[in-house]
Amino acid sequence: MHIADGIVPVAWCVGGHAVALGTTALLGRRVEPEEVVRMGLMAATSFVVSLIHFPLGGTSVHLGLFGLAGVLLGTRAFPVVYTLLLFQALLFQHGGLLALGLNAVNMGGGALLAAGIWQLRAIPEAGRGFLAGFVGTFVPALAMAAEFSAAGYGRGFYFIASLYAGVALLEGLLTAAIVTYVRRVKPAVLSAA
Repeated sequence: MHIADGIVPVAWCVGGHAVALGTTALLGRRVEPEEVVRMGLMAATSFVVSLIHFPLGGTSVHLGLFGLAGVLLGTRAFPVVYTLLLFQALLFQHGGLLALGLNAVNMGGGALLAAGIWQLRAIPEAGRGFLAGFVGTFVPALAMAAEFSAAGYGRGFYFIASLYAGVALLEGLLTAAIVTYVRRVKPAVLSAA
């Protein structure tokens, strides 16, 4: 789900960096010490989970837990996703440094949408968790496919996005289950975001 360097125009990448760095600076201000632990744990969890790839439809897919990050961290999820993607680019060449901003906008945007869904109190908690998990994964996949298509790289990436619909369903179910569990054992975690 990462955009590698050299696929989309450099101007898009520069714009992505501007948006990602500005959003990270804005949403990462005044972090309280008690938030740092949750942010670090979510970053580590997402980092490790995203390294486990599953073959599907001639390619491989992986979980990202961006929806869960939105639920547990609220708007702090964006700086966490940006940092996570920076480390993935540096350590494992997932994506690239030039495309890092655009990747952060895609995936961090999914996490922010998930955070917004989590605030919709009219929907039952498990339902909000499912929607947040689904959107947190599927929206970035659609954004990446649209960017590849607009860059003239091909429409085949919509097929990969469709594969991520299955991943998004799994992430939705996983997020709903985690929300239900956390509500029972440590409800304060869900209201801290």
